[in-house]
Amino acid sequence: MLAAEKALELAPEQRQRTVWRMDGGAGSDEQLTWLLARGYQTMAKGLSNRRAEALARQVRRWDAYDNCWLGEVPAPVDYGRPVRVFVKRRLKEGCFLHSYYVSTLSLPSKGLFMTYYDQRGGAEVEQFRNDKSGLNLTARRKQGFLAQKGYVLLTDLAHNLLADFQHRALVGSRFENYGPKRIIRDLLRIPGNLISCNGSIIKIELLSQKQFSQDLMICLERFCLGS
Repeated sequence: MLAAEKALELAPEQRQRTVWRMDGGAGSDEQLTWLLARGYQTMAKGLSNRRAEALARQVRRWDAYDNCWLGEVPAPVDYGRPVRVFVKRRLKEGCFLHSYYVSTLSLPSKGLFMTYYDQRGGAEVEQFRNDKSGLNLTARRKQGFLAQKGYVLLTDLAHNLLADFQHRALVGSRFENYGPKRIIRDLLRIPGNLISCNGSIIKIELLSQKQFSQDLMICLERFCLGS
């Protein structure tokens, strides 16, 4: 965490707007308390199954959420800052299983807390898998260490550029759910021209016979021309 803080140059006021979403293997009460003392926000799953069972016995009201139930209880320990603690109950093979979550956030319902937790990053599933298939990360190998490192860094740059394009151009369109592989295969390979004047793009032309040309034109105009 200190390495990430240093790399991102997070000042104290920035740490107050930074949320760590962590699963149960992220650390103990002491480590979570240390994180909160640094000024960060958190949505973290508790480490102890035994504590989760004890907290579940304190819940006075269970609310249905998706395929489980949620309850709220007082914090089991002093984390040094005000937190909210939620217990999740789910049924598996006829038995109730429990887990608990600690958060510093202010949200209007227990369900929104769990939705926010479920949206935590899954880089090993999302970014790495998409980069391997969409950007052919595993298909190219350089014999020299520095050459391979440079290729990986270029792949990271391509990943970030595609993510920016997806967010700024494709959100709200029929291509909103496209990942890197489909963006490259189905969209960015459509032949076309960018017409510029004085360093600014003034017109976009795409081959009209291609399947997605008309819809992609709207996305490209939004991305390049700011319309």
